[in-house]
Amino acid sequence: MEGMFYSTQDVWTWWIAIYLFLGGLGGALVVISCLTNMYIKPHKDLVIWANLSSFAMLSVGSLMLFIHLLDYWAVIHVLNPMILVTKPDAWIAWGTQFIVWMMVWSIVYSLPYMLKTDFWTKMPVVGTILGWFAWVGKFPPFLHNLIGWLAIINGIGTVLYTGLLLQSFPAVALWHNPGVPLLFIISAFSTAMAFLLLVLYLAIKQEEDHELRVFYERTDVILIGIELLIIFVFFHFTTYGLESARHTAAILWDDMGWIVGFIGFGLIVPFLIEFRGITKGWNSAAPVVLAAVLVLGGGYLLRHYFMYAGTYERPYPAVNSLMQHSQAEPAPTVEKVAAVPKQKGDS
Repeated sequence: MEGMFYSTQDVWTWWIAIYLFLGGLGGALVVISCLTNMYIKPHKDLVIWANLSSFAMLSVGSLMLFIHLLDYWAVIHVLNPMILVTKPDAWIAWGTQFIVWMMVWSIVYSLPYMLKTDFWTKMPVVGTILGWFAWVGKFPPFLHNLIGWLAIINGIGTVLYTGLLLQSFPAVALWHNPGVPLLFIISAFSTAMAFLLLVLYLAIKQEEDHELRVFYERTDVILIGIELLIIFVFFHFTTYGLESARHTAAILWDDMGWIVGFIGFGLIVPFLIEFRGITKGWNSAAPVVLAAVLVLGGGYLLRHYFMYAGTYERPYPAVNSLMQHSQAEPAPTVEKVAAVPKQKGDS
């Protein structure tokens, strides 16, 4: 559009990219591990690893967001659950509540398993603290599953929030479209699958988990395939969409970090490695571990480039040009004013 000016935003930088990445990954870890434990295979070690990792990730991510705040005392308002009643349209308030309660319920869900594990009960300080919550280990199964579902629901909310937070900004065409929440949800669950594969292959290392590992690999292949399709749609949207979207396309599709780093090594290469693994298998865990690391790196790069390429559409230069044009024109002389014929009724 003539007179419009396009500039990339520089307020939400890599700090927010880390926050969105860790938030989506942490929320998906809780959802997958709890559902796996309840409906696929009882696995207390996986639950502990996933939920404690999620707690750590969300703590770091929330710290990143807190440091980024202009008013640190404002966090008191979003921590108050009543803000969902007084300010229901504030997505950051919903996200904060989802994150806080997911962290609470996921830890409570993990406590009975930690109380049955010598590694945790014999650990200095941690073992003492666990002793204070010995009563949690006596929860009946239905109550424990209910707590798990509370963690799952808040985990889903956390994952969804990371996409809706961006989608709620109408000034940035790349962010303000229905595909952003879907893309971030798929990416979050894909990176969570990759993280859990690393845990199963490198930390837990139980032979009886073979079928579970294959299931995670198959699921991740499907998720990466869906993610590639969504990226193709985004290519069409940014290339043939609004002018600000086309400005975004010029940034993304000319950047080797986006094309080679994210799409190439973050999506296509791990897709091919995992597809080969589920069809023909590998002689060692190394290829799958490599693919998982690449998926995690790609998950961060996706959010990094969404921050990097967010483009505003500004009309200010057009206003300035009109002002300059009006100043450049000479003021009307008395003769010119006198020459203008009076209209009927003019005094």
